[in-house]
Amino acid sequence: MEKYSFLNALHPKLIEELYQKYIHLPECLDPSWMAFFQGFDFGTAHSISSSVFENNIFKEFQVISLIEAYRSIGHIFSITNPIISKHTDINLDIEEFGLSSGDQTKVFQAAKLLNKKPCTLSTILDSLKATYCKSLGIEYLHINSPERIAWIQNRINKNDNHPSISRENKLNLLKKLNETIVFENYLHTKFAGKKIFSIEGNETLLPAIEELLEYASVTYSVEELVVGMAHRGRINVLANIFKKDLSEMFSEFNSNEYEEIGFAGDVKYHLGVTTIRNNSKGKIVRMILSPNPSHLESVNSVVEGIARANIDHSFCGNYKKLLPILIHGDAAISGQGIIYEIVQMSQLFGYHSGGTIHIIVNNQIGFTTNYTDGRSSSYCTDVAKVILSPVLHINGDDVEAVIHAIHIAVDFRLHFKQDVFIDLIGYRKYGHNEGDEPNFTQPTLYKRISNHPNAKDIYKKKLDNEQIREINLIQNEDFRNKLELVYEISHSRECNKIDYFLNDEWINLHRPNPDILFQKIDTSFSIDKLYEIGKKITSLPKELTFYIKTKKLFNKRIEMIEKGLSIDWGMAELLAYGSLLYEGFEVRLSGEDVERGTFSHRHAIVKTENKEEKYIPLNHINRKQTFLAIYNSPLSEYGVMGFDYGYALSSPKTLTIWESQFGDFSNGAQIIIDQYISAAEDKWKMQNGLVIFLPHGYEGQGPDHSSGRIERFLQLCGRDNMCIINCINPSNFYHALRRQIKWSFRKPLIVFTPKSLLRHPFCICSLEDLAIGCFQPIIDDHNSSSKEVTKLVFCSGKIFYELFERRENIKAHHIALIRLEQLYPINTKSIENILIKYDTYDKLLWVQEEPANMGAWPYISRTKFDFELIARLESASSSCGSYHNFIRTQEEILDRVFK
Repeated sequence: MEKYSFLNALHPKLIEELYQKYIHLPECLDPSWMAFFQGFDFGTAHSISSSVFENNIFKEFQVISLIEAYRSIGHIFSITNPIISKHTDINLDIEEFGLSSGDQTKVFQAAKLLNKKPCTLSTILDSLKATYCKSLGIEYLHINSPERIAWIQNRINKNDNHPSISRENKLNLLKKLNETIVFENYLHTKFAGKKIFSIEGNETLLPAIEELLEYASVTYSVEELVVGMAHRGRINVLANIFKKDLSEMFSEFNSNEYEEIGFAGDVKYHLGVTTIRNNSKGKIVRMILSPNPSHLESVNSVVEGIARANIDHSFCGNYKKLLPILIHGDAAISGQGIIYEIVQMSQLFGYHSGGTIHIIVNNQIGFTTNYTDGRSSSYCTDVAKVILSPVLHINGDDVEAVIHAIHIAVDFRLHFKQDVFIDLIGYRKYGHNEGDEPNFTQPTLYKRISNHPNAKDIYKKKLDNEQIREINLIQNEDFRNKLELVYEISHSRECNKIDYFLNDEWINLHRPNPDILFQKIDTSFSIDKLYEIGKKITSLPKELTFYIKTKKLFNKRIEMIEKGLSIDWGMAELLAYGSLLYEGFEVRLSGEDVERGTFSHRHAIVKTENKEEKYIPLNHINRKQTFLAIYNSPLSEYGVMGFDYGYALSSPKTLTIWESQFGDFSNGAQIIIDQYISAAEDKWKMQNGLVIFLPHGYEGQGPDHSSGRIERFLQLCGRDNMCIINCINPSNFYHALRRQIKWSFRKPLIVFTPKSLLRHPFCICSLEDLAIGCFQPIIDDHNSSSKEVTKLVFCSGKIFYELFERRENIKAHHIALIRLEQLYPINTKSIENILIKYDTYDKLLWVQEEPANMGAWPYISRTKFDFELIARLESASSSCGSYHNFIRTQEEILDRVFK
């Protein structure tokens, strides 16, 4: 690679012309040149020859080029890797900038760009190397904001980007490093062979988090930290930062059973905790570490949702009171797609959490994969450049540089409300876990690592050289004896216990017993108030101008409310939200195109015709109401569903809804569904009331727009972990939404919502149905006499209307149509009662439009009822691509039922 030159190509004559313009016509000069010339003393230039003047000012620009080079790529030359030496063909020698050794003693005005008085080139070079090329290298010139660039430059120019740490704080840092190392060694001794996912090699993570807590709370009065992290160092963080009960932790290592019979629990390095800490000033700081599975980065979006919910509710929208912190692995942050999703979401209004501090525990290896095989980017943090965030690369062996980076990161985040990335470069002392042998795959690297001192010993030696003798008072045995005492206590624990997560938010909500899931919940609402709400949300302000079709739509809705007889799906949904807002419950709805609705049925937000101003009718019911927050999301399922799950987790009294554009698109968020939606209550005792809308129904639109994959959700059901409904009656949908918030507990609610039925003439209800009804898990056939029925048809979803129309056309009233609106949990007692009622039947059918290996049948077939299946043939694809084939197979299903 050829040497890269930063030599400024401007001709001296041009520079002189610009300077003369600055003297005589400054208003005509570009602001950037104004900033350069302002304050620079070139007054003596008029007393010397023109050639000398040109040479002097051109030299100044060569020094400026040198400064800009260090600002741009100084991080490449920084001493940030404690194990592997950097190699680069790029050269920052002064000769590359047209300067020579003879210029070293010359005084340059350009030093002012470093916030220094004019000084020699030699001094400037020393300052540049100290600022950009020591233990902290910083990338920031990709940022397109002059204000933020100037802020960073001013910040790092102070003391040449080096910290000023008191003697007392240095001893505290050493103590924290000592606790980190002693704790790791203790675990290795007492629990040999157990998975620990040691933090050794990146020990400075612990003092980094501790300082983040202290600095943010003392300097900025931050009251809450919400943290997400994977496995590496998690046990140490739980113990030494979150102060988890060590006897409980040691009991978990001893594999004791949980006190709750049948509770699944999880491995110790997946568990979360909420704790209260006091900072040095005695102020309380709440710290939340979210549980997470082995799907490393999935917790990130959940943490962002928790943070936003608490900002909205606990801190009334004040982003300065809460800090989200995400701790990544280097292989994970560059390899996991959800990182890009949450980064893109970070500055969007509906998902902004005030900026996140990202700390990358950079092992320089992913399990057995070298970083050269794990990413294409230069740094694992290059995703930060998507949102123009600064990146601080730090040598993980230099704890003072780490603390300095924490201060810069916190200052930047609190000032600009934007994400910051800290690349904590260290190594992994052992294998991926304590049972892994890294010498199989990285023998050369691990020879270096085996001879490398840890960060505590390095820092202790540094303090010793600084004549800080109190270091000898920090004894390993003191902390080890404390651990030994707790270890003995842990043997008296007969079982493990996992407390509720986020207890404060869940006051007055409790875990239900199974029977309560089938009890009728009062979801009634005054018909007069419904009428009042309906009139409000169907009225557009006269002072605003709306698109003609919008006016027609709202006139039609006014008619629905006035007559009270033909309330369609979209109107019933809006009335459900309106009734909850009226009662003081908040509603949050997000997802792709949710404001209007993918199928143009919702129109919760309407736009003015000329200026596209947003108007939300539901937020104009009355002065005492709460508000609907509704956001069109980025084209993301994984990140957004995780965010909304986190929001619902920390805001159980808000009806939180995520809607998929089409039902099967939810498979883009399958990790969230598998690890959180279905399993979190069993693993972590985390209830959650997130509602998921999945448009479902076979209408000949091809395999990617038909099935919401009912079978997948039913396969995940167990121990009453969630509710799954496939209701097709607007009033039942209305009551299901109200039931979700009226329950004294929370379960995820999966709703398979319609598409074509949104405008089906039979898919309507009355205002009275909404006012006095309740959710019906099973809807009996009220059009058939139980004494005439010989064929009993159970079904779920859209196909009911097709069966109903065929039956009415051929007057086949010996067939009763029973709708299973709630697929899980299924009320077998109600089904038994229906079978007893129709005691004259001789055929019992389950009819579905999905293929036989999909839909509800794989689940229904496992019940004790002897159903005969009528469905499409088994298929590898959820639906055919041919509309004619779809029509034929749909008719075949109906023919088989009515043959």
